[in-house]
Amino acid sequence: MATINSLYQHFLQHPTICTDTRNITDGCLFFALNGDKFDANTFATQAISQGAAYAIIDNENYQTDERCILVPDVLTALQDLAKHHRNQLNIPVIGLTGSNGKTTTKELINAVLAQKYTSFATKGNLNNHIGVPLSILSLTSKTEIAVIEMGANHQKEIEFLCDIAQPTHGLITNIGMAHLDGFGGFEGVKKGKAELFAYLKSQDGTAFINRDNPYIMEMSEKAMLNKVIYYGTEANNTVSGKLLKSDPFIELSWTNNAGSFNTEVHLTGAYNFENILAAIVIGQFFEVSPDQINAGLSGYLPNNNRSQITKTATNTVICDFYNANPSSMAAALKNIELLSSDNKTIIIGDMFELGQESPAQHQLIIEQAEKLSINTLIFIGHHFSEAKQANKGHFFSTPAEAQAFLKENPINNSLVLLKGSRGMALEQLLPLL
Repeated sequence: MATINSLYQHFLQHPTICTDTRNITDGCLFFALNGDKFDANTFATQAISQGAAYAIIDNENYQTDERCILVPDVLTALQDLAKHHRNQLNIPVIGLTGSNGKTTTKELINAVLAQKYTSFATKGNLNNHIGVPLSILSLTSKTEIAVIEMGANHQKEIEFLCDIAQPTHGLITNIGMAHLDGFGGFEGVKKGKAELFAYLKSQDGTAFINRDNPYIMEMSEKAMLNKVIYYGTEANNTVSGKLLKSDPFIELSWTNNAGSFNTEVHLTGAYNFENILAAIVIGQFFEVSPDQINAGLSGYLPNNNRSQITKTATNTVICDFYNANPSSMAAALKNIELLSSDNKTIIIGDMFELGQESPAQHQLIIEQAEKLSINTLIFIGHHFSEAKQANKGHFFSTPAEAQAFLKENPINNSLVLLKGSRGMALEQLLPLL
């Protein structure tokens, strides 16, 4: 049975990790992570035949030769290997969590830090019990600073991820109505996200706090953090900012002890203002110059279907369909109301993982959308359809039904908000817009 120390020696020789035989690269380590419906140990021989140097397995029946390394549990081995690797790295690691805006904030922070450092940021949405270890194992001796996104849908998950990533600095973007089912309600969300502050407290780490957010302030005070850096809109912050416009892109001014500066960022949505400020204050903390900070922000181009404006042949689409919860949905609706356009369309899909709050939260979003000056309202999904009462707008149980409607009733010359939970796969509607 392999030890973590022996496994780490293999990792040093073969530092690329693969968990899917469709993505095998020559000389990689294949970790046979089991899924709900398959035993990945059965793919070990295939992975090696495709070029993997070793396959890490936890079923001795598939240990065909010395290239199949047996461990008690593959997932635990991956997590322990990542923790061991993190212990060898003496670099700042910024842990980032929150209900909304995690990925955008992570990308903005990385865009700023990359102006001065060899930085690393979590790729895509690899922010869970598998993604965080994979992110840590992507850090090399050349990495000078890392931004690790940590997602959670239940309590103790952030605590577990902190134990692997060992952040020296941290940020909670905000607290919202997300994963209510797993967290056990809004208070449970606060408790779960605050696990990052608890870890920083225990390690004498530094937290970046949005002074404008009462929930974050309450949580930081309760945690009795030793090292806190504040940002927000008031003058008594390390970095203070003012939103100048957000139609369609965000322009802001920001001030620190060196002076005042202006920048424009290719993001839509006033709700991204605080995410930009977070990147600025972290950049300043790590001694990135104001000019470099602005260069990083203005050069950032979103391509992850979060607050991303896409021009099609017939419309302007706000692509925000990577995920959704009541907090982010409300913010997106408020944003489209503020944007300039003679013709507006809202196409929104179900919000998942809300538990017993689901009917009420979907009804609230319907009511909010109906109050806006919108030409066309389209609601998609089982939850929205069930919440429908004497509402205006078009309701469809599935995206396929909405597709059929859009083919018969094409939308032209409109500003379109396309948003829903990831499982709704609303990107399939984009070709019709």
